[in-house]
Amino acid sequence: MNATPHVLAVLDDVLASLTPGDRGSLWRLSEQGRELDANLVHLPAGAEVGEHQENTLDVLLVVLAGSGRLTTGPDAALDLTPSAVTWLPRTSRRALAAGPEGLSYLTVHRRRPGMSIAAPAPVTTEGGEAPCLLDRVCPGCGRVAEGTAPKFCAECGERLAGR
Repeated sequence: MNATPHVLAVLDDVLASLTPGDRGSLWRLSEQGRELDANLVHLPAGAEVGEHQENTLDVLLVVLAGSGRLTTGPDAALDLTPSAVTWLPRTSRRALAAGPEGLSYLTVHRRRPGMSIAAPAPVTTEGGEAPCLLDRVCPGCGRVAEGTAPKFCAECGERLAGR
């Protein structure tokens, strides 16, 4: 099967339709059979994506509008301005902060592997019920946060409830 290239979105149009309360993912790549994921993310003025680490994927971050700061360590930060292209290597720690006019950026990375079907784990009656993970579910995009004591969603940057 040969796929046909086509325009998926005009990101200037998506950004032009922003309203004051918009935050998080404004657009995402959703084509069937794709090997990439891409998200257009907007952070309003002063908003932050807390420090986090992506252990599996390299991420390319392209600033489309606004400005901000990418903190990469205790004493290391990069200024983000329109047209800046930044590579976020897997296992790197990072945090984002939007500038006074907000920050809109596109992230692109290899698609996360899908969940596989495996034989069910043996049922044991010892130990009670599994822990509730509701405090790890992102209110913005529904992703379950990983890691120990996450405070922000690694996908869209939304603060996790009760954290």
